[in-house]
Amino acid sequence: MGEALAMRPSSSPYPLLPPPTCSSRLPPLRCFVGLRCSAPRVQVRERLNSVAGIGSGTRGCDGRFRTPASSAYQPCHRAIIIRNDNSQNADFPRNYSKREKKPFPIPVVELRRRARQRMKQAEGKPKRSLPPPKNGLLVHRLVPEAYRVYNARILLINNLKRLMKVVPVKGCKYCSEIHVGSDGHPFRTCRGMSSDKRRGEHDWGTTLVEAIFLPVEAYHLEDRLGPRIPHDQRFAVPRIPALVELCIQAGVDLPEYPTKRRRKPIIKIGRTEFVDANEDDLPDPAPDERFKEPLLEELPDDEIIAPSSPEERAVLAEETLEAWETLRKGALRLLRSYAVRVCGYCPEVHIGSSGHKARNCGAFKHQQRNGQHGWQAAVLDDLIPPRYVWHMPESGELQKELKSFYGQAPAIVEICIQGGAEVPEKYKATMRLDVGIPSSLREAEMVV
Repeated sequence: MGEALAMRPSSSPYPLLPPPTCSSRLPPLRCFVGLRCSAPRVQVRERLNSVAGIGSGTRGCDGRFRTPASSAYQPCHRAIIIRNDNSQNADFPRNYSKREKKPFPIPVVELRRRARQRMKQAEGKPKRSLPPPKNGLLVHRLVPEAYRVYNARILLINNLKRLMKVVPVKGCKYCSEIHVGSDGHPFRTCRGMSSDKRRGEHDWGTTLVEAIFLPVEAYHLEDRLGPRIPHDQRFAVPRIPALVELCIQAGVDLPEYPTKRRRKPIIKIGRTEFVDANEDDLPDPAPDERFKEPLLEELPDDEIIAPSSPEERAVLAEETLEAWETLRKGALRLLRSYAVRVCGYCPEVHIGSSGHKARNCGAFKHQQRNGQHGWQAAVLDDLIPPRYVWHMPESGELQKELKSFYGQAPAIVEICIQGGAEVPEKYKATMRLDVGIPSSLREAEMVV
């Protein structure tokens, strides 16, 4: 019987109701396509398509306007798109635990996908020669950049020594915390020796420029394509600042640190083996002065002269901030061409395609790795740590109850700002300059 009912034609005494003549749903008046808030530079694009028939529609049985079928499914398009290059407020850089491995700059899954894609594209094609600097030659367009980075580092250190004579910088005696200001901050964040007796309070004192601009060192390689440094020669190879080693490999010639310069590409005889090309047919190398620039020298402490006037201090602060930006931008360009490795467990840095074999890693669970480093690609902050400090508000003092309202900035940037330089646009997000600071704890508790 059920099958008969299913196959029976529609002969019900009750005819099917016609579709309603009254539209029970109006098209939306606004459709937001995208919205990005907090923009100092706003770009708004709007497009409005009017719906035909609403203004001239007739009323139906339920008192609503009836719209024609041709326009019932044509929604209004009004798009508001707000674009922003610099966010208003941003979170502070994350401090990774000593028991946590650093994340890879590019996930391993993405690296494997790219490798498979390169192998697929290289199928059936002749093998291409290695580009510089992988073939042993220099990237000539980056040689002037290497000289600028080297001079910017020397200029930054010299100017910081002068600024620290007029801008007070404090450092904790028991931990690595620093603060730019006449008095240290009141936050109980000390984790040094006997911090439990002081209940986390810092014991502030004077500090040096090395606490602000961290000296990251690396092994100097006479041949950047040579064999890896073994564990037995870890004390025989000199260690120099990592930025200096990067500049040397990029083309800076320093007599005290000789390095091998090839004039012909290497010849690969295996996956990891190669031989140098014969250069006997080439003439003797002549000194090339096209890319070289005069190198600056670091001044000793007894020759540092403090700025004598507020105007000179402001000019010195602007020059220091410009040297800081030049250093970071130039080092980032060099990092994109020359390989730099960092240990995923400790701050050890190696300038080269593969890390050294010295087993001197003392980070978390180094016994399981026999002291070997976990090498991975380095980022700019591994080579030039920014050392974030608390930004001093206009009131001139910090209150520990209002800690969540204060911002942070790199220590060098904060010194330049207190010295009279203008605040760079890229650091305003973490400095939280647009956040209103309550005048009392009662007012802070009322903040939603």
